[in-house]
Amino acid sequence: MSRFAIAAGGTGGHLFPGLAVAEVLHKAGHEVMVLTSEKHIDAVATEGRSEFRIERLPGMGLPRGFSLATFGFLGRFATGILHCRRLFAEFQPAAVLGMGGFTSTAPILAGRLRGLPVFVHESNVFPGKANRLNGRLAGGLLVGFNQSQEHLGSLACTFTGTPVRQALCEQNPSKAEALQRFGLQPHLPTVLVMGGSQGASGINMAIMEAAAQIGAGRLQFIHITGQADEAAVRAFYRKAEIPAWTGAFHHAMQDAYCAADLSVARSGAASLTELAFFGLPSILIPYPYAADDHQTFNARVFADAGAAVLLPEGEASGARLVAEMTRILDEPGCRQHMAAACAALSSKDAAQRVAQILLEAVGGPRK
Repeated sequence: MSRFAIAAGGTGGHLFPGLAVAEVLHKAGHEVMVLTSEKHIDAVATEGRSEFRIERLPGMGLPRGFSLATFGFLGRFATGILHCRRLFAEFQPAAVLGMGGFTSTAPILAGRLRGLPVFVHESNVFPGKANRLNGRLAGGLLVGFNQSQEHLGSLACTFTGTPVRQALCEQNPSKAEALQRFGLQPHLPTVLVMGGSQGASGINMAIMEAAAQIGAGRLQFIHITGQADEAAVRAFYRKAEIPAWTGAFHHAMQDAYCAADLSVARSGAASLTELAFFGLPSILIPYPYAADDHQTFNARVFADAGAAVLLPEGEASGARLVAEMTRILDEPGCRQHMAAACAALSSKDAAQRVAQILLEAVGGPRK
């Protein structure tokens, strides 16, 4: 038995793949410490996960440019390193895995200072500033997209795919059963709307505009709104008499994926990984203010493969969404073709690949 530290927090795109690797290691009999941020999404997503030791790290967002905020960042970063060193001295991990962002940097550096094998996973096509730094500390990156190598220069990378958490891989409900769990009708096409772990007001507004144009009786929705818009979106569907389940967050996403015929979503790496796992065609609206526009790079891979429509937020009017949703759902064979192309992008064994790399680094068995 070995012990591993996995830094995975700040966004669902970092946390959920990290939990997936932790699940594989735990199932193989190893102990795992999961290091998350102090954000609410991390607390909600790890609630009840007693199989792991969960530790919170102070926020590590790097301010733009040099200002007084830079000194605050440096202070939090130094505190994070000291905290990690104390945790590692007590927990004694054999290796450290960072899943991205500056939440990973302090644990990676603390692991290097202890002389441990350290690894960094990058889920996005275009690696962010934090992971370009983390990758240099680790001597390379494990990547979720083969296309990442084009943006890494001389930095080495190993393709693993992006891990999918175990809850999504277990026996999932039939479409009829999944629809029943949401209180939805079996005869209407179902659109899953999700804006990432924090929700997306831009998508929420565009979907309400589109749904109003379509009217009642043609589509139904599973709409994950984020906290800010939950009440307004729920009230809209009720007033428009359009069948819908709305919620700020949903724990059992496998039910949503099984119920849906089409998704309208952001293009964060974790969301795309899950869409590919379930072969769910999508209209992707990248977050326009993402660092280095990395969500557009992600979405382009899916669009080029025929698995999705890439729609910049500035073009995501209600009328355009109506046209795209109608075309995908009504044009003969279109949805089926997109679903097959989407499923072909899935790396279903990514969590096992990453876990095996960690195990081999500490002298574990090779498969």
